[in-house]
Amino acid sequence: MDGLRSNDNKQNIDRHSRAEMGSFSERTILEFEDESLVSPVSLNRKNFSIEHSSSLGGGSQKLCYGNMKNRVFHSLKVVVFSAKINFLMPFGPLAILVSSLTGHHGWVFLLSLLGIIPLAERLGYATEQLACYTGATVGGLLNATFGNATELIISIYALRRGMIRVVQQSLLGSILSNMLLVLGCAFFAGGIVVSKREQVFSKASATVNSGLLLMAVMGLLFPAVLRSTHTELHSGKSELALSRFSSGIMLVAYAAYLVFQLKSDKNLYLPVTEEDTEESLDDEDAPEISMWESIIWLFILTIWISVLSEYLVNAIEGASVAMNIPVAFISVILLPIVGNAAEHAGAIMFAMKDKLDISLGVAIGSSTQISMFGIPFCVVIGWIMGCPMDLNFQLFETATLFITVIVVAFMLQDGTSNYLKGLMLILCYLIVAASFFVHVDPASVEDKTRKHRL
Repeated sequence: MDGLRSNDNKQNIDRHSRAEMGSFSERTILEFEDESLVSPVSLNRKNFSIEHSSSLGGGSQKLCYGNMKNRVFHSLKVVVFSAKINFLMPFGPLAILVSSLTGHHGWVFLLSLLGIIPLAERLGYATEQLACYTGATVGGLLNATFGNATELIISIYALRRGMIRVVQQSLLGSILSNMLLVLGCAFFAGGIVVSKREQVFSKASATVNSGLLLMAVMGLLFPAVLRSTHTELHSGKSELALSRFSSGIMLVAYAAYLVFQLKSDKNLYLPVTEEDTEESLDDEDAPEISMWESIIWLFILTIWISVLSEYLVNAIEGASVAMNIPVAFISVILLPIVGNAAEHAGAIMFAMKDKLDISLGVAIGSSTQISMFGIPFCVVIGWIMGCPMDLNFQLFETATLFITVIVVAFMLQDGTSNYLKGLMLILCYLIVAASFFVHVDPASVEDKTRKHRL
């Protein structure tokens, strides 16, 4: 009897467990159906599974094509149509059209200048998007590198045409623009927005960059003094040989600086106001496009800037005559303002968010990269091309750079910022701009005289 009862109990338990499992499966199906009625994501998954099971080939291909098409439209919308400054983009093709039809150098130069402005800004945007995937330290280096890509591209095209003075003055103007105008506007805007206290930044990072800038001044000063004092061992050759040797030394110093920045002492470049800067940046500035989209856009924008830079360089001398503006003023003031459009906007934006270390990294870091990498790189490229590009920037330009570095170093020595310091830097830049407007470049006069004799 006990065996029969135990068998009956086991059968009842089995039937009960089957009933519970059946009711559970029915309940999960009902919940799935209810969820599909409410959640569009679930409905899409259900539809996708049905389509995928019905036709594995055609359905998946259509889905992939549709996703790719949506990504392309989204990327175009974000990069090309989202920024208000992009209304200047049509001026680029218009410059090419005017150059083909009329050849008026003044209009070609002006239209090319306006067409490069949004491209430089979008190049900075694509770099910032890529920096979201690479981290803050590498991102800052990428930002400075691609932010200076416009100036380097213009310089290479000018070197191909033998316009050494345009290369020297445009690179010098980029340093002056970043150190005085960009940094000054960042300090001024940050001081106005954060008016109740002084903004602070890392003094250690500023000191290292100031030292590198003074080293760059040393490299530019000795060839100019050697020429001015007529103490060359071999006239015309010692100056060029010294420039190429100094350029190699400066490139080694910049490589050591990169290793120090990225590997040896990362804590030196941590902001003083925020400990979790990378996390806060990730929360606030989530990437809008993917990493590969950022790389593709960097490639496209660099090519388009290269095309417009060729038209811009070819029209500089004609524009100087047509608009009655010295070539030195165009090279030192106008070209760098266009090339630094991305840095200018980024530095002001970060300063207004009280992230002054990033603003300082954009402005001073870009100046350091141009002086310690951009200028020596152009000397080496000119050496390869057979163009006698040297570090003799003439005494007037070298003295201007030396005084600027000293002024900025004094502004940065206490690690604080306010709107008065920013205003002083902006006013210093206005003095520099006025000086180059009335400056006659003796080297360019000698070149013109030599061309007329030939």
